Amino acid sequence: MHADLTEVLSDLDRTGRVPISHQIATRLREAIADGKLPAGSRLENEVALAERLGVSRPTIRRAIQDLVDRGLLVRRRGVGTQVVGTRVHRRLELSSLHEDLTRAGHATATKVLLHELVPASPAVAADLGIQPGIDVLHIRRLRYSDGSPLAVLDNFLPPGLSDITAEQLEHGGLYAILRNRGVSMRVARQTIGARGADRREAELLGLAPGDPVLTMARVVFDDSGATVEIGSHSYVPDTYTFEVTLVER
Repeated sequence: MHADLTEVLSDLDRTGRVPISHQIATRLREAIADGKLPAGSRLENEVALAERLGVSRPTIRRAIQDLVDRGLLVRRRGVGTQVVGTRVHRRLELSSLHEDLTRAGHATATKVLLHELVPASPAVAADLGIQPGIDVLHIRRLRYSDGSPLAVLDNFLPPGLSDITAEQLEHGGLYAILRNRGVSMRVARQTIGARGADRREAELLGLAPGDPVLTMARVVFDDSGATVEIGSHSYVPDTYTFEVTLVER
């Protein structure tokens, strides 16, 4: 549903003292800041908005581009122009995305896209420390933050954890489920990168194929050194950042 901008953009000063595009950008920015335009809200297309306000399309385009440049709006193929809202900052520590979002005050939801037992490939088996061909649980989830898709989470779990259900994953974070089962996650090997979104990721995250996504690959170990889970995640880059503290040695 498109956001109602009638109140936000009413009574524009058309005397010429302040450019209309600046007035529109300022009012939209203030509406985002005070919650009148919450994260995930969609704006009308430029043509319709220009016609309704009685201004030129270039005027609307300049105003919207100003907020895109500030990171407050994002243009997404097939979705239109959306309010980004607060960027999610994630510290580099051994926690789940669900925990980080909840701790930061974001409303989070999960859609389980895949939940199946599969024979472990040689690469997956090597990371899990098992023989290739042994059945492991393969899960793929779409994580939402404040109503907007944020990340695609792809994980493999070892045989001892293959009874975790799709229903459990829809209602809680994976790490919370593991801790409730007595699993102690002690250390992880993690790699962060970036690449172009494939067709399926783009469809799920509201991007165009080839658009950049942040990536994280992680292998988590328990107290005994056994692998708890391996994950490969991709994130919408304009709403998500990783944060790390560096200390001089």
